[in-house]
Amino acid sequence: MKIAFMGAGSTIFARNVIGDCMCADALKGSEIALYDIDGKRLEESFAILSAINKAVDGKASLKCHLGPERRRDALRGSDFVVNAVQIGGYEPCTVTDFEIPKKFGLRQTIADTLGIGGIMRALRTIPVLKSFADDMEEVCPDAWFLNYTNPMSILTGYMLRKTSIKTVGLCHSVQVCAPGLLKSLGMDEYVEGHRSLIAGINHMGWLLSIKSGDGQDLYPEIRRRAKEKNASEKHHDMVRFDYIDKLGYYCTESSEHNAEYNPFYIKSRYPELIEKFSIPLDEYPRRCIRQINGWNAERDSLLSTDSISHARTHEYASYIIEAIALDKPYKIGGNVLNSGGLIENLPREACVEVPCLVDGSGISPCHVGKLPLQLAAMNQTHVNVHLLAIEAADTLKKEHVYHAAMLEPHTAAELSLDDIVKMVDALIEAHGEWMPKFK
Repeated sequence: MKIAFMGAGSTIFARNVIGDCMCADALKGSEIALYDIDGKRLEESFAILSAINKAVDGKASLKCHLGPERRRDALRGSDFVVNAVQIGGYEPCTVTDFEIPKKFGLRQTIADTLGIGGIMRALRTIPVLKSFADDMEEVCPDAWFLNYTNPMSILTGYMLRKTSIKTVGLCHSVQVCAPGLLKSLGMDEYVEGHRSLIAGINHMGWLLSIKSGDGQDLYPEIRRRAKEKNASEKHHDMVRFDYIDKLGYYCTESSEHNAEYNPFYIKSRYPELIEKFSIPLDEYPRRCIRQINGWNAERDSLLSTDSISHARTHEYASYIIEAIALDKPYKIGGNVLNSGGLIENLPREACVEVPCLVDGSGISPCHVGKLPLQLAAMNQTHVNVHLLAIEAADTLKKEHVYHAAMLEPHTAAELSLDDIVKMVDALIEAHGEWMPKFK
């Protein structure tokens, strides 16, 4: 078994995913190829993963591959390729994604999935994924590509529609959605054994049903408690609880994310909404700084030992690899192409997040049917942007970058068409070599 990890300098995430693989009996002794373009971060990841390998008796063979000239060696013969690259990093690209839109009066919270920041992140990442796919088609054409990089729907959709590589997009917001909701509403007694159905798109997958282990519908009580909590106190999940009140359903990703996925909450004419719904503007840059500082403190401690314990996490990757390798059935929430109308009222070329069964035959998405109309409509506003961003990346026509930004719900609600064009031009110019050359 060979597993290639692209973006292995993302040390914390590599520790979780590769550490998980080392803890799985069926995957012990695997060949692990670590790839990155940052030599220092790659060395740190290698040292920490080697220490985990020793502590859990993983018996893995670890090898580093630095830079594009070594990429094919990392991929050659791989059975699975895990992708966790972030192109352009916090500096300069994430800072650019926030600061230039701010000059046009457009505020964001996370900017990694939708919004103008999500579009820019997709456009600078897709050329790298294309290079991965080109290499994989030559040296490991049968490998599964497990994508963890955002913007999930755009990148996974690109891989599925524009390359021959078997791809699934993975996000841990699905498996934590229902338990987190129940705990936040003081319904902890229902967490064990609950049953739920989630479908939609990444970061806006809808909790369509949730029942207790004995079949009791929990949504009526959830709706009552969520409305009461929003009316009585400030908390971190007010946007999604407002979704429950206004749209009838909860969704997978956090309120700080969803605050910028629509035209409802971040509005220059209604500045009071920021406080009303506890919306953390510029949250992602602050989070990046905290993570960088936290990692710098943690790194020295980890690098000072040659044995680091690890407990298997809830990330899907190791369970998928194990399920396929052993023909052992496992269920995930996966991002896949809407082929055959898995969600009947979304386009067939959309990348959707639906239940999938994993076993020796691979990853098999499940038919969901129609979403409630208002939920499909919410998803569709994102799908419009996804498809236009993919078209822009594939054709390199700048007009499609403009179109994607014009159809993005929050951007369109705040800016004129002329200002959207000016902002896109300013962002592409500021990103410089991180961005492809558009026609």
